[in-house]
Amino acid sequence: MPDTDFPVQDLVPQIEALGEKLNAAKASITRRFIGQDAVVDLVLSSMLCGGHALLLGLPGLGKTRLVDTISTVMGLNGARVQFTPDLMPADILGSEVLETAADGTRSFRFIEGPIFCQLLLADEINRASPRTQSALLQAMQEKSVTIAGQPHALVAPFHVLATQNPLEQEGTYPLPEAQLDRFLVQVDVGYPDRDTERDILIATTGAGDDEAHAVFTAAELIAAQTLLRKMPVGEQVVELILDLVRACRPDTPDAPDIVNASVAWGPGPRAAQALMLMTRARALLDGRLAPSPADVLAMAQPVLIHRMALTFAARARGESLVQIIAQVADMTSRARSAA
Repeated sequence: MPDTDFPVQDLVPQIEALGEKLNAAKASITRRFIGQDAVVDLVLSSMLCGGHALLLGLPGLGKTRLVDTISTVMGLNGARVQFTPDLMPADILGSEVLETAADGTRSFRFIEGPIFCQLLLADEINRASPRTQSALLQAMQEKSVTIAGQPHALVAPFHVLATQNPLEQEGTYPLPEAQLDRFLVQVDVGYPDRDTERDILIATTGAGDDEAHAVFTAAELIAAQTLLRKMPVGEQVVELILDLVRACRPDTPDAPDIVNASVAWGPGPRAAQALMLMTRARALLDGRLAPSPADVLAMAQPVLIHRMALTFAARARGESLVQIIAQVADMTSRARSAA
């Protein structure tokens, strides 16, 4: 709902100015990451919400290039960690080392790991062991890490963009549900169409390559995240979000038959929070002052799909969460329109 300390009319020029800046940022990003506008919008939206994104796609589709470009355009200090089975938590978080001073005294000094940045690329996150994966949990949720009992705050803003191969499962460790829930959205990066792939060939195999330039600063991104949370949300949108999220939980009064028959577990309240924020971000990127029910339906899949799981019987029948979420979204939208 709107922040009563900030009248809606006072937000209009700020939202319009931010919309123009976001258009410039998107233009700069798409010069290097060509033709995948929906992917760019989702990643930018997650950052406007102050959240993290999980990018799923096969190798060679430009996921790393996208994250590197966004780091430059949004004016963030970025770092990359290649997750491997032998990666240890200290390789990400940092560690304390014992130093000997000139006078012979000894003391511990904390050496920061790569997580002390503003945009962390966790490349192939499911290739690291659960112990190492769990090292990110506190950082993603609380924006701090604890080393040897001492808390260390991370630099603001802090975002994790993690990549994962959706097909290759040998030698990987599936992310636990608790960690998946920390990602605001799951972004599926697919193959480009023929015309887009032609543009990619021409743009990336010549003597030069387009360079991204900074459009935002870290302070401006934080201000944008604050402004987004002040955007008004109509009662119809709020009720649709509640209807949709609650309908995806099996064995509850709000669940339709398709969910009870096919879904093992559904989204929690954090999913509703994420959907509320992402609908605002989608409206902001589209140049609108408030989200609509169409924004809720458009954001349903990326927000909910990694917060649900199919039953064994549903997987055996060849069902997919994409289809189920689409059907539930259509059912709840129709019911809300008829109410």
